[in-house]
Amino acid sequence: MNFTLKIWRQKSREAEGGFKTYAVKDIPPDASFLELLDVLNADLIRKGEEPIAFDHDCREGICGSCGLVINGRSHGPHKGAATCEQRMRNFRDGEEITVEPWRAKPFPILKDLVVDRTAFDRIMLAGGYVSVRTGGAPDANAIPIPKPVADEAMDAAACIGCGACVAACKNASAMLFVAAKVSQLALLPQGQAERVERAERMIAQMDAEGFGACSNTYACEAECPKKISVTHIARLNREFIRAKLI
Repeated sequence: MNFTLKIWRQKSREAEGGFKTYAVKDIPPDASFLELLDVLNADLIRKGEEPIAFDHDCREGICGSCGLVINGRSHGPHKGAATCEQRMRNFRDGEEITVEPWRAKPFPILKDLVVDRTAFDRIMLAGGYVSVRTGGAPDANAIPIPKPVADEAMDAAACIGCGACVAACKNASAMLFVAAKVSQLALLPQGQAERVERAERMIAQMDAEGFGACSNTYACEAECPKKISVTHIARLNREFIRAKLI
């Protein structure tokens, strides 16, 4: 398969960026999008040009490191998949593909397609943790938790913190990310110690980082590679109100 790539290039946070066009040929249909960029970078290095910087790690849709806006879609056209899981068979042979970094003020561009997502780390430090001493791993039946509750907590815990929800939202809101992290702990007994403060502190930090308000368009849910439901945002709102009333 052959493709024309329009890729955002930017030398540093302070430099001005712009799109540059590249041609790639003979790409296997089963190659991932990151493998496509590997092929392009190998060609650029052979020509003595600087390779394109992009984030990646596990390449299995688990770590949340990868994140590109591909043809205007967070991660790409195939739903429920991170950038590393996008296969070139999902594109047309000969297609022109536009590749950009996440576009959000709290995610400043560091270089090319790499953005600084440490704002998410600071939100987690504000309250996305359990501080109680849990000791060794308890027996599975030591803390009875109804299966529907455990399943919902696991669904929220599936969030990989990639930032696709922010990139997809017209207000660059991080509500789905924060909601998933708050929800998974609010549902479980281990998360009760910080429950009163958790939502209040994490939302305050989210606002301090410059993320926008929820736009209620559900774009975050539509583009989330782990299909996190916006129902968790409703729980986040309830947890925030609860913290204010206690």
